[in-house]
Amino acid sequence: MSLPRPLLPPIPGPGPTDACPVTLASRNLPADVSIGAHSHEWAQLTYAANGMLRVSADGSSWIVPPQRAIWIAPHIEHEVTLLEPACLSPLRIHASRALFPGETCRVLEVSSLLRELLAVMVAGGDELPPQRATLVGELILDELARAPTRPIRVPLPRDKRLRGLCQALVDTPGDTQTLGDWAKEVGASERTLARLFERELGMSFGQWRQQVRLAHGASLIARGLPLWQVAQQLGYASQSAFTAMFRKTFGTTPSAFFAGEQRRS
Repeated sequence: MSLPRPLLPPIPGPGPTDACPVTLASRNLPADVSIGAHSHEWAQLTYAANGMLRVSADGSSWIVPPQRAIWIAPHIEHEVTLLEPACLSPLRIHASRALFPGETCRVLEVSSLLRELLAVMVAGGDELPPQRATLVGELILDELARAPTRPIRVPLPRDKRLRGLCQALVDTPGDTQTLGDWAKEVGASERTLARLFERELGMSFGQWRQQVRLAHGASLIARGLPLWQVAQQLGYASQSAFTAMFRKTFGTTPSAFFAGEQRRS
């Protein structure tokens, strides 16, 4: 099992108001630290212009590269883990400006325009004139409402035995231990664990691990890592084996998938 990561408090900074419905705070943070589980009265767009994040909320986990961000509804408890050093820049959005009614979380593509607007907020910080901050904030909200979504969701269990196993695999997606191997580590029978996977997550151990690998793999490819290195990191015997799994899930090869994303951005 992986060692616990250092826990940090939420990044301090002003919350949104009726007069200024969008605010942003940022901080450079090292890899392998987590912002502990917390919630806000406002909505939040969790984003980092560089580095990869893992966001856990509402019983699921998402791997988030710089080309993505996660919108989290008000009062939803969430935790953010830095998989790489990054400038974490949570955007705070007044609850009255909820963009996606009825949704607790949504993964959004970060367009070139949205990236530049967020960069203005980060660079300006507390010194950004209120009128300019309001104008930029309104543009950000308009762009967010138009942003396409392409999530790779990894559901997380509630059972403590299964949760420790799943957390370890999310941390090390290339692990190749069998369910029988994990049963010995967590002190439960293989049959019990298999039953828990089906009951709590609605899929087998193998199917769930594939979702974890897809989430990590898509993020690594988006960062420009060669396919053979992605396959190697994720425990696949070859690049072709990883490509076959990716094609089965998305209906296309990784190269074609991300070429399409680059054209859209």
